Formats: sequence, C-alpha cells, structure tokens
Amino acid sequence: MSNITAADVKKLRDQTGAGMMDCKKALVEAEGDYEKAIEILRTKGQKLSVKRAEREAKEGVVIAAVSDDKKNGVVIKLSCETDFVAKNEGFVDFAKKIASIALENLPESKEELGNLTIGDISISEKVVEQVGVIGEKIELAGYEKLSSDMVVPYIHMGYRAGVIVGLNSDDSKVEEAGKDVAMQVAAMKPVALDKDNVEQSVIDKEIEIGKEQARQEGKPEQILEKIALGKLNKFFQENTLLNQNFVKDSKATVREYLQSVDKNLTVTDFKHLMLG
Repeated sequence: MSNITAADVKKLRDQTGAGMMDCKKALVEAEGDYEKAIEILRTKGQKLSVKRAEREAKEGVVIAAVSDDKKNGVVIKLSCETDFVAKNEGFVDFAKKIASIALENLPESKEELGNLTIGDISISEKVVEQVGVIGEKIELAGYEKLSSDMVVPYIHMGYRAGVIVGLNSDDSKVEEAGKDVAMQVAAMKPVALDKDNVEQSVIDKEIEIGKEQARQEGKPEQILEKIALGKLNKFFQENTLLNQNFVKDSKATVREYLQSVDKNLTVTDFKHLMLG
C-alpha cells in the first residue's frame, strides 16, 4: 500500500472540498492513485445523491448577476436541505461560480448550464460531487437569463430570492429605477410583465373562478361573464408588473413611475427565482 502523506490528503481536500478523513479513506482505497481517489469521492457523492433523491431541498441560495456592460443577466438557484448549509461560505461561493459560468456562456437552459464545465468536470457532476462532500441533497434547481439595453440585478437578503430586470434604455440615470423595479418584483411576485403576457390558461382559470364566485353570491347567470371580466381586470392590476401599484409610491403604477423617470422608459422583461 502506498504511503499516504498529509500533503496528499490536503491536496485532495483542496481539489474536492471533501473532509480530511474522507480524502484519506479515498486515497487509501485508491492505493495512492490521486485521480482514482477523486473518482471514489465522486462515486460516493453519486450514491448519496440517489439515496437522498426523495428528500426536499427547500433551502439554498439564489444568485443574480449581470455582465460588465450590463447587457446580459442571469439568475440561478442552488438548493440544499438545510439553512446551515445555505449559509456556508463555500456553498455560496459555489453558487456564485455557477452564476459566473452561466453569465459567461449564456446557455439556453438549466440542462445546458449543467453540461458546462467547472474545472475539469461538468457543473452537474460537480453538484453531485458536493452531495458527497456536504452530506445532503443539493441540486441546481433553477436558471434564467435575460438580455436587454440594460439589465439590473437584485438579490434579496440572505440570498433567498434573485431578480433581473431588463430596461429599454442604457442611460445610467435609469439604473436606480431598475433597482426599484427589481425590488418590486421580489416583494410583489408578479406573474407577468403586462396583461398581454399572461398565459391564456391562467386567464381562462381566472374567468372561471370569477364566474363561480359570482354564482355563489347568487348573481344571475347572464351577467356572470361580465362580472368575471371585471375581476380579471383586477387580477391584471394586482399581478402584472407594469400595472401593479408601485411599492414606494402607491399612488402610481410601476408603469407611471418609470415614465416619471423617463417618458419612454419601460421594462422589457424580468426573471425571478426564489427559495421554497
């Protein structure tokens, strides 16, 4: 059996983030073969990942980031089981690294992001590896991207939510307005940008709910549709970003607030991920 030195163990630990004893055991099992020891640790992670597949990973961190020119933005969610792990500096740094790779490459989907490499392995493989290191379920649970004239990020306290907002202007004076709107998204959780962006299935459901509510109130059948459409307009006001009351000034809608900053200013799109 090869002589396993403390330096060997430290080198493996620095590479993988695994515990010292886990690294030593892997090196012993691999008879000192460094690459084989890494594979043993990954295999441990894969087995643990399968074992914990049914566990809920409702904690974690959400990272929002934009490019230096502020033309592109991404938001990613890295989930784990416990708040203890979510607050670990190494876990947060890992999530930030994934966000950085996403921002550099702008993949089209979460699956494509998982296939990108971090070091010498894919992000998906690295996530599985970290399951073995940390000892609980970890998953890349969400990814969104956005491109616009200006993209503004916002991360809610404790990395519990992340938002990116696209604006139709690259004038630096509108950036603060973008931050205000990003905070609005995090607080009010709109389902769409404007009423024209709401999915038809959602509209149909709201109309049916409105009809049934009116029916339960004893309203005549012939006016149920009209009542439901009135309720639908209220739904649009409360749940579409540009029509919501602005949280910092309830006398204005978000659209009106933006126009007060610049008469042509508007939001082109937004992306929002949160824990839970």
